[in-house]
Amino acid sequence: MDYVLDPPLTAELRADVLDLWVRVVNAGGAVGFVPPVTAGDVRGTAEEILASVAAGTDRLLAGFDEGGRLVALLFLADNHHALKTHWRTVKRVMVDPAAQGRRLGRGLMLHAERVARAEGWAGLHVTVRGGTGIDRFYAGLGYKEVGRLPGALRVAPGDDRDEIMMWLPLAA
Repeated sequence: MDYVLDPPLTAELRADVLDLWVRVVNAGGAVGFVPPVTAGDVRGTAEEILASVAAGTDRLLAGFDEGGRLVALLFLADNHHALKTHWRTVKRVMVDPAAQGRRLGRGLMLHAERVARAEGWAGLHVTVRGGTGIDRFYAGLGYKEVGRLPGALRVAPGDDRDEIMMWLPLAA
């Protein structure tokens, strides 16, 4: 696995990001949408965050397999607040559904932690959708639950989920 921070945002990579995002959502991944989705459903959100990456505000960490195919990604988002410049929010953590079970998500998150330490950030924050069990994955990486908004995420009528806020402290 080859992890690349801020790879060139070519038309091909943009298309691959969109394709991966759609496949992850449609496989049940909690990355901002509820399945089923099409590229048209996701395109606006993807273009918005990629524009922020292109502007240098947010960072893209991409994972490529031996053949150079995008199989994992996450965004390290700026907090857009003068009092929060010392930490980042991890957003849209995605692993190709066909590559699940190979510990690529763990490798991606550990690489994000190395990036954060190299940048001198004091911590990383991630929010997760309750009811998915993904909070256990992050807890296994050292993230601690620091808050919960009960029923904050409505994934369907009558199906409200908690938004769980998790924090990985990096300061010595």
